[in-house]
Amino acid sequence: MTTTASSRLSPLARPDWRHVDKIALEEFQPEDWHLLEQQRRLYLADLQADQVLRLLTASQDDPSFGYRVNNYRHCLQSATMVLRDGRDEEDVVVALLHDVGFTACPLLHGDFAAALLGAYISDRNHWMLEHHATFQNVHSPHLPGVKQHERDFWKGHAHYDWTAEFVA
Repeated sequence: MTTTASSRLSPLARPDWRHVDKIALEEFQPEDWHLLEQQRRLYLADLQADQVLRLLTASQDDPSFGYRVNNYRHCLQSATMVLRDGRDEEDVVVALLHDVGFTACPLLHGDFAAALLGAYISDRNHWMLEHHATFQNVHSPHLPGVKQHERDFWKGHAHYDWTAEFVA
């Protein structure tokens, strides 16, 4: 029994949308790409924020591997501290999502968050996300193999002070 692409179509986000019923990208025509791009813009506007928050909330009940709180609680605590510090909405959202990729890609979790939020945030927060793990080293003097003052390489950078403050 052969299953066709049409019998496996995923539901669409809106009832007036259409599928591009082709399997190989080489089969897509300009009108197919145009349709997808139109629908993608609306899809992202409607659903992207919820999907990103689901990335975070999926870890709500995860255990910790030794920290007193799991990554979900850490992210909530970070956002709460930034909010209480009187920071703007962007800074609060960035704090909430700064470690959203920590479990999936721990060594590149800052890059993960920067890529996830990059189109929506300032250069200041983008740079901070990319570098916050290195800046954290100054607070971990007994962590084996860590270069505690590695962040000093960026001293004088426009976003150095913000990143140091965020991590502190």
